[in-house]
Amino acid sequence: MDDRAAQLARAWTDAAGGYEEYFVPRFAPWVELAVNALGLDLPDGPILVPCCGTFPELPLLGAAYPGRAIVGIDLSPGMVARAAARAESWPQAQAVVGDACAVGPEWIGRCAGVLSVFGLQQLPDPAAALTSWVGLLCPGGRLSVAYWPETVEEDGPFALADRVRERGAGDDGAGRRLADAIATAGADMTADRAVSFPMEHPDAATFWEAMSNNGPLRAVAIARGEEALAELGRRFLALAPSDRPWRHTPRAHLLAAVIPAKPSRPPTS
Repeated sequence: MDDRAAQLARAWTDAAGGYEEYFVPRFAPWVELAVNALGLDLPDGPILVPCCGTFPELPLLGAAYPGRAIVGIDLSPGMVARAAARAESWPQAQAVVGDACAVGPEWIGRCAGVLSVFGLQQLPDPAAALTSWVGLLCPGGRLSVAYWPETVEEDGPFALADRVRERGAGDDGAGRRLADAIATAGADMTADRAVSFPMEHPDAATFWEAMSNNGPLRAVAIARGEEALAELGRRFLALAPSDRPWRHTPRAHLLAAVIPAKPSRPPTS
């Protein structure tokens, strides 16, 4: 495991409990959307969930596909511990520690579905990951991926967090390259669109604490130190609205695709 992956694994292990409590309920509309994008007409085979986190997809998948094997994979042992605890209620499900970018060859061409929600943008090469995930699907298998694009919103807490971190403007062509990677890998696109849902936080301080302790900024503390993260927090709170609920409508992106079914063999004369 390289240094970046090790930092991410440690950060999300530290954040796992708070992430489950704070962010999982707020991300639920996108999880439901992505599960529904798989459709109900999947072929036989397991469903793989790379970057499963605490596995919030599992109850919806278990209800929609009773009896089917469902496997979550995540780099973070802390996230997988919580995912495995959730999977105890679903005998056909399991969660394992692993690299979502390098799923084992035993899965290639076997999966009825591959589903990932809010993990793709953290991977070092998202396009390569999508290519790999398409390769896991059997004929008729479906891919459904929701991810945060470079620009999630123009105004709101996520936008302000990017501003104080001095993150540059997003790459306008990144989304097109991801869809192209799916098509080049042999899948037919069924969805390629932005999807927004409303979100609310009690106040700016609560949002920043959640991002810092239970979300993606935990990795900043590990890489740059707690004081550097605290300084970002002071800048964020100085610019944020204070002492009131903060409502916004962040914009994620949904990619969905299907592997064409093998043509039937023509009748012999």
